[in-house]
Parts: sequence; structure tokens; C-alpha cells
Amino acid sequence: MAAIHDILEKHWGHKSFRPLQEDIINSVLNGKDTLALLPTGGGKSICFQVPALAKEGICIVVSPLIALMKDQVENLVKKDIKAIAITSAMHKREIDIALDNCVHGKIKFLYLSPERLESEIVRVRLMKMNVILIAVDESHCISQWGYDFRPSYLKIAELRDLLPGIPILALTATATPEVVKDIQVKLFFKKENVLQKSFERKNLAYVVLPEEDKLTRLVKIANSVKGTGVVYVRNRKKTQEIASYLHGKNISADFYHAGLDGKMRDLKQSNWIQNKTRVIVCTNAFGMGIDKPDVRFVVHMDLPDSLEAYFQEAGRAGRDEQKAFAILLYNNGDKIELQRNVEMSFPTLEEIRQTYQALANYYQMPIGSGESSIFNFNITEFCDNYKLQAITVFNSLKFIEREGYIALTDAVFQPSRIKIDMNREDLYKFQISTPKYDPFIKLLLRSHSGLFDSFVKINEFDIAKKINIKKDEVIKILNYLQQLKVLSYAEQTELPQLSFLRARVDAKDLFLSRENFSMLKQRAIERMESVLNYAESTHKCRNQLLLAYFGETNTERCNHCDVCLEENKTTLHTEDYENISKQIKALLAVHPMDLRHLVDSVIGSNENKILHTIQLMEDNDMLKYNDDNQLCLK
Repeated sequence: MAAIHDILEKHWGHKSFRPLQEDIINSVLNGKDTLALLPTGGGKSICFQVPALAKEGICIVVSPLIALMKDQVENLVKKDIKAIAITSAMHKREIDIALDNCVHGKIKFLYLSPERLESEIVRVRLMKMNVILIAVDESHCISQWGYDFRPSYLKIAELRDLLPGIPILALTATATPEVVKDIQVKLFFKKENVLQKSFERKNLAYVVLPEEDKLTRLVKIANSVKGTGVVYVRNRKKTQEIASYLHGKNISADFYHAGLDGKMRDLKQSNWIQNKTRVIVCTNAFGMGIDKPDVRFVVHMDLPDSLEAYFQEAGRAGRDEQKAFAILLYNNGDKIELQRNVEMSFPTLEEIRQTYQALANYYQMPIGSGESSIFNFNITEFCDNYKLQAITVFNSLKFIEREGYIALTDAVFQPSRIKIDMNREDLYKFQISTPKYDPFIKLLLRSHSGLFDSFVKINEFDIAKKINIKKDEVIKILNYLQQLKVLSYAEQTELPQLSFLRARVDAKDLFLSRENFSMLKQRAIERMESVLNYAESTHKCRNQLLLAYFGETNTERCNHCDVCLEENKTTLHTEDYENISKQIKALLAVHPMDLRHLVDSVIGSNENKILHTIQLMEDNDMLKYNDDNQLCLK
């Protein structure tokens, strides 16, 4: 077994681990099921990547986000570590080859969505692999008590039967005590084993500002806090409007949301990371997997749906451990808006069935068919076709997904790929017998290496330029060669993928658990009330409020949130009293002083606190007034 510190230095360039990382890694290497709770930016991925590299074999990583999988795979490959991700956007043959490489090749990390674990082709191959660790990222998704429950996560526990004796490392940045217990139960931990770093971020000042004119306030924040920032808003239209407003106020800003194409998202993200753009205005589609350490402020223009989501998004500020601000702008209209959003998150049974029926019509799927089918899904086009509201459709799909009928992935850009399916001899014969396609095939072979071994990325526009035809003609030829089984062709996509996990049923037979529906709605209301309590509280330290929500009690005031700063102006704390009384004793030891002169002579504190201290010292017989009405020591 390789030494974990050597692995860390070789691949990440660090000589030591961050707090708790080494404990988690050793727990895993000792074969223990482990739940690791590390706040956003706490270095969760290293906790499974290092132990996997320390042993011979492959690590299975289950993650719900395709974009996050792609980022992690790209980062590992840059370090010369063999890693692949299997997503629903991949061609069937492409998946087959990737799984074969995991069985017979030197792949160290296989990233899968939880839905993939249900396919027979994956299950059979997993049993043939030398699996040494199962890492479950975003493990709070397994709990129905959590804020982001995904029913497909419940299937992960079935890996216990396929891969007996293999330890599971569950990771999350946000989990309440209830969810922490539930994760371990749902994953069949042999023994409770939680390694948790405090959620406290001492360098982060949490601030809630009551504000009607949020745009003016945002400009003031951007002008008074130096460095880069993130501004979160609820809808795509507002990202563009606010970025444009900031730009008009001479603040370098750009917008970001999931509706932009992949290249544009990558460009905007890259410009912000490289400080070419100072402020990024975005929906919650932005931030996952982005590790920019020097973010100085995160501003929420709207109330988040949960404190878990807020904690994760706000936590993108100050990862370099330097002072940073997490600011929530709030007014009474936001409360009404949040209540409306929670209500709209729970469509009626009729609306859910209507959405399911529309899906069947959209994909022309008869009853009893469609199991394991995967389609691109354009929600805008779908809603326009059937005159449905996007918010109702989105939330209806979530309930249909919860009951295991479908799976819907996040949108991610996948470039076009091809692979030659014929062997070299048969391809040569084909080129001779069909000379019309000979120049085209020769161009493919000249321009791309490895076409006989695995899928290779191509650009239809570049091929069209080289052969002097239109891009549409290139696509037509590739599709025709695929029909003839010369090659496999997977065309690029920017859209989410919708998978039918079961054969289509009649919409009236769609089963939806009323008990689940009621429980989920009650949980959503409780989460909303926690958010409102956080926003409206004016007497409890913001940091203490957040930490208590995640089960950390008996914590100290942070002394730099808006509540603490306001309280510090008037409330006399022990440290204030000690500092002021020490100065008073030193001053009066020299000579008696009148009250005004004494107050003016104490430095580093406000008048109210000095007067309060003098009063306490008098009450405790430490000071008295002399005959000249001057204060002196007793």
C-alpha cells in the first residue's frame, strides 16, 4: 500500500492534509463504513481519491450531478490518473467499452449516476471489477428527511449484495442530525461511524440586510467589499438584468444559468475564475465543483428554499480562510414569494398525471413500452407543445421521479463522438465496394487516432470544412454509416436526459404515495420556516442559528455577523468589562477624575459600555465619588 502523504504530495502538491481528511482516509483504509461531513470547500474528493490511489483496484463514485462528475474526471486525468464517467448522454456501445476498460484496464475511478446502478449491464460488470471502495457523494440525497431527496439513491445499498465486504464512504457538506442517522441506516452501515468537521466558518460574516431597494444596496456592497463576488437570484431573466445593471454602474459583471450553451457557460465561468469578470450573477446552477478560494462576498437577492442550500451557496465565499461576507437581502415581499414557491412545489395529482400523459405523447410511447429508453428533454419546447406551465411541469417531474417512473439528469454539454465498429479488414473491403464514402472514411482515419479502440470526440463543422461540404451533409453521412454498422455515432447534446425507468403505464394508474406527498410537503414547510426564522431573527447570532440547525449547540457568538455587531454596540460582554475596568483602574490610580473626563480618556470602546462599566464598578464598591464630585478608587 502506497503512503497517503506521498500520494497527496505527488498528485496535489500538498505536504499535509486539511483537518479531518487524514482521519477519514485512515478510517476507509481500515475497511470501515464512514460518513464524512465536511463543509463546502472542505476537500471531500481527496477523502476518497487518496485511499483509492493507495491500493490496487478501482473506486466506484456515485454522484447525482453530471457536471460535477465531468469536472472531477477532467481534474484526475490532468493529474495522469485514469478516470471515466458514465452518463445517460453516452452511446450504448460507448458505455459498453468504458465498462470493459474498468474490468480489464487500469481505470482507478468510475463515476456513475445512481440511476446507472439499476441497469443490468452495469451490475454484471461491477461484479467482475476489483472494487476497493464505494464513494457516495452528496449522500444527503438518500434521506427523505433531507432537502434534496432522490429515490434512485435508495438503490445504492444494493451494492452491498453485488460487492460484499467493500467499505462505503458517504460524503456530504450539509446534513442535519436526523439526516446523518438516516444516511447510515439507508446505506446499511455495519456500525455508526461519523467523522465531522464543525460547520463553523470563523472567517465568514453572515449578514441579513432588510432592504426594499436591493439593486442600490448591491452596488454599495460591491463598491465597499474588494475582490470577486457571487450574486444568487431565483430566475434566469434576473441574472441578465442584474449583471447589466452592475455593468452600467462600472462594476465588471456577467450572468450565468443552465439555459446557456456549454461553451458559453465554460467561458463565463473561466473569465470569473481568472478574475477577468469580478461579479457573477447566477442561479443555483452555478457553483458546484468550483473551487475559487478568493471569493470575498456572496449575496443572495432572494430567499433560498432551505438553510442547507443557503449554507452551501454562502460557503463559496472565503475558502482561502480570509475575511469574507455572506449577505442576504430581505424584505416582506420575499416572504410571500417563498411561501408561493413552496406551494407551487406541490402540484395536484391531476397536474402530475397530466404531465406524465404529455410525456408519453411527446415521445409517442404506447402503454407497456419504453422501459430503459433515454431521450433528450427540452422543457421549454415540451411546455410550449402542450401549453403547460414550466414550474408545474418541473415539480410534477420531480414527483414522478420520486416514485421511480423516470430519471431526469442535469443539462450538460456532450460533444459528438464516433467509433469504427468494423475491423480494419472489413472496413477496407467496404471502402473498395463503396468508393463514394472512401474519401470521407480516409479523412476520419487521418484526423482522429484510436477510432477502432474507443469513442473519439469529433467536430462535424471541422470535418465539413476539410472535405468542402455542409455540416448537415456530414451528419447525414455519419448517420448512414451508422445504419450500415460501419461506425457508431453519438451526436452532441446540450440538453438534460430523461430516462424511463419503467414501462409506460396509463396515466390514471400512476401511483403516487399520499403519505410521501404529505410528509414531503410538511418537511418543505419546516425548511421554509427555518429560512424565515434566520432572515427575521434580530437577537440571535447568525452563526449560532446556522450551527444549531446542523446540530451544533453550545457555540459562541461569532462577533462579526450583523446581529452580533449591533449587540456589541450596547451589550457589555466580559471581555469589554475587563478591558474598560482595567483602563479605569489605571487612570484613577494616578488621580481622581470627573465623569466626563474619565469617559473621554478610555479608548477602544463606546460611551454606553464605559458608563455601564463605571456603574457596575460603583455597585460593587470598587469606585466612589470624593468631596469634589470626582471618581476615585475605593
